[in-house]
Amino acid sequence: MNNLKQALAAHRPQIGLWQALANAYTAEICAGAGYDWLLFDGEHAPNTIQTLLAQLQAVKAYPVEAVARVAVGDPVIIKQYLDIGFRSLLVPMVESAAQAKMLVAATRFPPHGIRGVASATSRASGFGANAQYLENTHADICLVVQLESAAGLAAIEDIAAIEGVDGLFIGPGDLAGGLGHLGDSAHPDVVSTISKALTRIRTAGKAAGIFAASADAASQYIRSGACFVSIGTDTGLLFNGASTLRRSMKL
Repeated sequence: MNNLKQALAAHRPQIGLWQALANAYTAEICAGAGYDWLLFDGEHAPNTIQTLLAQLQAVKAYPVEAVARVAVGDPVIIKQYLDIGFRSLLVPMVESAAQAKMLVAATRFPPHGIRGVASATSRASGFGANAQYLENTHADICLVVQLESAAGLAAIEDIAAIEGVDGLFIGPGDLAGGLGHLGDSAHPDVVSTISKALTRIRTAGKAAGIFAASADAASQYIRSGACFVSIGTDTGLLFNGASTLRRSMKL
């Protein structure tokens, strides 16, 4: 059972941490830190199918949901991610209900979708050991679409109406750039736009998510209706920890 999928359906807050180091060792460290989910980034991090597989294997023993962000909403890429064992996906730059509907189809086997059929060669099926995999796996798939543009925000209600979409996730970085505030996702115009979008997502009946720059920002977004929230990155933790330690040493 996909606990993240169930939690999003119930709008229970789920706190996550972004993984961009593309390393199984650091992923395992983060998996034991108490987060509800970890996001393995295939869009902006130097990941391959092999590095993602290694990280999946490293975190398997921990009670944390592994979420993967694909580089683009391509059915071929989605098929590969699902086959190696991801069951929760975040797809960037979604801007229409038609696009969301295609993404749902990409996560379903025929006749319910267009996902290429594999079982005996698929890690997700236990290499064929799970005889019910082809029939039942769709029930465990958690699909979250990422809205990062004015077009995406304009289509919130239409996208939320698509069956099979479990959540809508705001990407503040690209959104801020589109609003004329590149690099400043804390600008009042951006924060106001995000707050309104989160309310609309929740009103439409779907789980709302966002990447927050800090725990304080995450708390504010949760008050605005978000429940699927990232509060940091592995790269940020390493950089901030290394910098703080160096500054603490006075010569």
